[in-house]
Amino acid sequence: MVILVGFFIVTVSVIGGYLMAHGNLYILLQPAEFVIIFGAAFGGFIVATPVHTMKSVKKGLIQVFKGDNYSKKKYMDLLLLLYELLEVITREGLREIEGHMDNVGKSTVFRKHPLAFRNKVGLTFIIDILRTLVTTTLSAHEMDSLLDNEIESIHEESLTSSRTVSDVADSLPGLGIVAAVLGVVITMGKMNEPPDVLGHSIGAAMVGTFLGILMAYGFVGPVGKKLEHLASEQRNYLDAIKIAFVSFTGGSHFKMAVEFSRRAIPPNVRPTYNELENAIRRRPKKPKKAEVTTEGDDKKG
Repeated sequence: MVILVGFFIVTVSVIGGYLMAHGNLYILLQPAEFVIIFGAAFGGFIVATPVHTMKSVKKGLIQVFKGDNYSKKKYMDLLLLLYELLEVITREGLREIEGHMDNVGKSTVFRKHPLAFRNKVGLTFIIDILRTLVTTTLSAHEMDSLLDNEIESIHEESLTSSRTVSDVADSLPGLGIVAAVLGVVITMGKMNEPPDVLGHSIGAAMVGTFLGILMAYGFVGPVGKKLEHLASEQRNYLDAIKIAFVSFTGGSHFKMAVEFSRRAIPPNVRPTYNELENAIRRRPKKPKKAEVTTEGDDKKG
């Protein structure tokens, strides 16, 4: 995992430099400072964060540590799904797609694309668009405006995770100072002790400031920034879906609608024209009519 590699580099750089300067590693082991800083930070997080945001932060952290990014492979799977959905609508009509919307888990179209299927936000977005196409008649302009508003709402919700984690990071230096001040208070009660005891006590107090700043800028802050990047990647993913349906609603052939979607994908993860064409050609030349499997068929498979 890339994030663990980054954490390892941060830790080795800081501790390694400290040891190179002949620092005493033992003085950094201050459990009380950890309890004060991280206990207070976690308590503040609970006080300031709604339950649904906590769940969002949890999901985001799982994504961060799994390295679950939007890769070229995921975009390719999405483009193939869009191609097949729009092909079904073009050749068999909008009513044919209703069965797939109502039974997504058993749809022969959706199940062929597991990477797109497992993206719950993207899948829900696609289903909502299909329901809109089936139940209403919108112009391309109206569809574009509707989907823009929805994407903006989803993006803002996604950003709450990164903002919450960044707020925790911002609080850590201050909590480190709190821990350091408490350490100084303890030191003041040892004024009759020898200088070496006082020096050790003051050093231990300063560890609080060190930990607060290190955790803020070396660990928690970067995680918050990573969550922000994930939210931006998710927005790009939804934009690719939006463009396909908007162009299709505007009268574009389904193949061109998918091509417009492909060109909206960020260049670093965008499949090439030939890669997409080859992937489409590798499908069966005469595919069976898209259908929704029954429970009995599903069990037999």
